[in-house]
Amino acid sequence: MRDLPGAEGLAEALHPHTGALSSVERTERGNLSDVTALIVGEKGEWFVKAVRNRPGGRRDSLVREGLINPFVHPVSPALLWQAESPEWIALGFEIVRGRHADLSPGSPDLPAVVDVLNRIARMEAPNIAQDWPETRWDCFSADAESLRGDALLYTDLNPDNLLIGEQATWAVDWAWPTRGAAHISPSLLVIQLIAAGHSAESAEEWAGGCATWASADPEAVDAFAAAALRMNRHRADRNPDTGWLRAMASATSQWGDHRAGRPFRSFR
Repeated sequence: MRDLPGAEGLAEALHPHTGALSSVERTERGNLSDVTALIVGEKGEWFVKAVRNRPGGRRDSLVREGLINPFVHPVSPALLWQAESPEWIALGFEIVRGRHADLSPGSPDLPAVVDVLNRIARMEAPNIAQDWPETRWDCFSADAESLRGDALLYTDLNPDNLLIGEQATWAVDWAWPTRGAAHISPSLLVIQLIAAGHSAESAEEWAGGCATWASADPEAVDAFAAAALRMNRHRADRNPDTGWLRAMASATSQWGDHRAGRPFRSFR
């Protein structure tokens, strides 16, 4: 295989690490990547993420993922190599075998998901994360200081990025790790659980299994819930045909109403 369809020049960039490619299976994961694929070559097999080597957010996120990986393994699959050419930048990860987590009520996966978040919470933010403060909710928050902190945050939390294996559970796709208030990661779990069918009360009960949630200042959680609602409504309004954004806005609205003690109003 001399090249990847639609990704001219990528096989050449990967060649020092993979040798000649014999199999490429594109995957659907990785919204920030131009290519995500399971790749088999002369030297082995890997999960590969690649973006065009152009200045901007996609390149920055891949660089950041490469930098954080040594500090989040084995919660995340290990990064085995990095490749860069004038056209491409790519990361080659070990392949882990698992299925996407089921976050629905009654799912047997829920304790493993809570355990992964607790494992992440016990990791100290490395020095490289000192320059990665969490700011994406700032312009939607009336209390941005409540988002500050020194915890290492896993912010791309969704069922597709939580893999359940026979012996382990992984949090994959560390494309934008940040440093901030420790309650943010379990707060994101609350939103995902509501979107999966939990009541807000049930979702918060599961988040209560996360040590950083149990010790959080309720007012800080309230401030984050309000900021998340404003952000998700803004994004859904700008992209009205994107179903998952509407689902996030609806879930966050339900959570916000629960925090405020008001009845649930469906998102429109």
